[in-house]
Amino acid sequence: MRIISGTLKGILIEAPKGLPVRPTTDRAKESLFNILENKLDIEQLEVLDLFSGTGNISYEFVSRGAAKVTAVDNHFKCVSFIKSMKLKHRMEQLEVIKKDAFQFIKSSENKYDLIFADAPYAHPQLIQIPELVYKHQLLKPGGLLIVEHESLLSFKQHQGFTEERVYGQSTFSFFQLLG
Repeated sequence: MRIISGTLKGILIEAPKGLPVRPTTDRAKESLFNILENKLDIEQLEVLDLFSGTGNISYEFVSRGAAKVTAVDNHFKCVSFIKSMKLKHRMEQLEVIKKDAFQFIKSSENKYDLIFADAPYAHPQLIQIPELVYKHQLLKPGGLLIVEHESLLSFKQHQGFTEERVYGQSTFSFFQLLG
């Protein structure tokens, strides 16, 4: 894995072995950010990265100048790795929180311009993420939610669904809070 673009372009993300992660591939990540750069001004965004794992997506947002990025994961080693990358590469706008993502959704008082959620594909509550984000009002008006999930799963019937992009076994489903 590497950071694809921005001020940290080219930095390799060499996570320790044994982390319980399935990182977004560079190809899918590059396609996602091409879409986002055509839709949004990344430099103005406050981003929430749920189930952040290695921090792969968070680093990309930081590198591209996002105003603030919050990475949430409940695994101690994942959080430690993200914190070490933050320090090593001076990512001041990155906040790292060790907490269960679903508990974070239910307790957060902040609102975000963009939320990226990449739960384990087999997580029993994965399908509930859009509903919970809307219920707990985590998106700002016009905010965007992106859920990465296995391609066999469909979110097309969920409130706010706008589109999906398929990259092999992975799919990005997009939701927009109109306001």
